[in-house]
Amino acid sequence: MSTWSHGYVSDIGYTYGYYPELNPLRALVPMLQEGFAVPTIKNACELGFGQGVSLNAHAAAGTARWYGTDFNPSHAAFARDVAQQCGSQVLIADDDFATFCSRDDLPEFEFIGLHGIWSWISDENRRVIVDFVRRKLAVGGILYISYNTLPGWSAHAPIRHLLAMHDNHIASAANSRAQNVKTALDFGSRVLEHSPGLKNNTPHILNRLNEIAKHDTSYLIHEYMNYHWHPMYYADLEQWLEPAKVGFACSASYLDDFNMCLFNPEQQKLMDEVAGTPLAQTVKDFILNKQFRRDLWVKGARKLNHTQLAQQRGKQRFVLTTPRDKVEMGINNYISINLMPEVFDPLLDILKDHQVHRVSDLCAALQGTLNETQVFSSLALLHAKNDVALVQDEAAVESARARCRAFNRYVMESARYNGEIYYLTSPLSGGALHLGRIELLFAAAYQQGLQQPAQWAESVWRILQSYGQAMVKDGETLQGEEANLAELNRLAEEFAANRLTTLQALQMIEQ
Repeated sequence: MSTWSHGYVSDIGYTYGYYPELNPLRALVPMLQEGFAVPTIKNACELGFGQGVSLNAHAAAGTARWYGTDFNPSHAAFARDVAQQCGSQVLIADDDFATFCSRDDLPEFEFIGLHGIWSWISDENRRVIVDFVRRKLAVGGILYISYNTLPGWSAHAPIRHLLAMHDNHIASAANSRAQNVKTALDFGSRVLEHSPGLKNNTPHILNRLNEIAKHDTSYLIHEYMNYHWHPMYYADLEQWLEPAKVGFACSASYLDDFNMCLFNPEQQKLMDEVAGTPLAQTVKDFILNKQFRRDLWVKGARKLNHTQLAQQRGKQRFVLTTPRDKVEMGINNYISINLMPEVFDPLLDILKDHQVHRVSDLCAALQGTLNETQVFSSLALLHAKNDVALVQDEAAVESARARCRAFNRYVMESARYNGEIYYLTSPLSGGALHLGRIELLFAAAYQQGLQQPAQWAESVWRILQSYGQAMVKDGETLQGEEANLAELNRLAEEFAANRLTTLQALQMIEQ
């Protein structure tokens, strides 16, 4: 392991993932739902951006000037290449945290994001980040931080320790990292098979290892093979962040704070006993056995009064991204609940045109049926379920349009030969949406003016043929044009029925 990596895996690139919680615009909904003032985001920063997919997507689709660092130079090189394709305003560094956080050319930030970083770095780097947040997060600014949480990770800790120790001390330099991961998993399985005391105390530990083994190799290496790994109780994180002068605001997803789909009546009684105390989040994590938290913290959080809150909520704009008949009228979380038709049906019947609607206009249209609080709370749930998207103001949409077009063109062209990024950006939502390779190729065909699913299927088949590729169905490679076109036509019809509306509503594709 290289000395500059500070114990973090650096010889294998991280996955090309996109994390919507790093979109500052998404923070607005849960923050307003909890009654907090939300800052205008002019400058934003991502620490440890991996391959930079989220960083570049948000730089392209939003209006903030983005800054970010990832000490792995191959990550930074890829991210810079993507940024160059999009013409985004973004500073991409390959500095370690200490170097980046001490730069003198960084502004104050209204948003700082860390996704999947905090749990895998040293205490020294945690102190660097806390000091950076103290100095560089603007008053009223938002800190998004995600981390592995106790007690949920307690059962996984022995597995992670065993795999990491094998990788550090037994792995062969002559083997590939993938081979060493497989060897570590096999070794771990044999150890657990012959550990009756551990299996008796933790009956499902071997099943957990088998589930872990199903993950992508790059994910396993970064998740389980780092030298540093430190899941935390919420209270420990709160203590770490105290010098940064930030306070907990809410979860980054409203579904993580919507108690009706979290707790049964007995659990809710326990939560009521500790409501408003520092113990509340800890009790929540114990009841739910939380393994991962995604939280928003604010420096100088300010609650809005009723008039201010109604004004801020009223000017927000939303668009329905799921076809009306595909919206699931229920939530399956820790507790399964049904959405009340008398509340959601009137709202969805207005939104079903997939046009942008202002909350104040929705309230006026639904006057006598739903009040302002019901309208916004319902939209907050639909937003957390990804059935609606919060829409930027019109000036921001127009500012982002050309950059999104360039980003999406790059992604769709790359999909011809199996590119790395499988996300399209939206000038409306300021974020991105995942599509599979074949879906990206269908989208490209549609954007080129082909109207019918059969035409999309034919276009994709010609691309696959040019690269000597074929479709795979039920684990079997399809032989011949007829079989491949039949499968592509089936997928194209599904794309037309389920995905095209979403892409059009978010203005990700256009003709």
